[in-house]
Amino acid sequence: MSRLNMLLLALLIGCALSLINAQYRARGTFVELNREQALEHQLLQDWDRLQYEQSAQSKSARIESVARNDLKMQAVSPGRTQYLSAPAGSAGAMVEVPVPSASAASAPANGGKR
Repeated sequence: MSRLNMLLLALLIGCALSLINAQYRARGTFVELNREQALEHQLLQDWDRLQYEQSAQSKSARIESVARNDLKMQAVSPGRTQYLSAPAGSAGAMVEVPVPSASAASAPANGGKR
């Protein structure tokens, strides 16, 4: 009978250690879950902030302000607009327009060709 008692005692100790190990791992997993949920919450707050910043940056009043003040751009006016027409008989053909020397510094790299 004492062998059976020793075997049952060893089995009981093994089950108890297994239970302790399982609870320890469950606690570790729970702590990790809490960390990940906190990270998710932080990332969602960052996402909302970035969406707000993007909407603020894309407002037309802000774009116009940056264009006028920082980039020194001007609104299009009919007096400054040049209209080009194709020569007769070349419907749809590309037309090369020479760039005036005054604006040669601001001409595109391709020489004004389109």
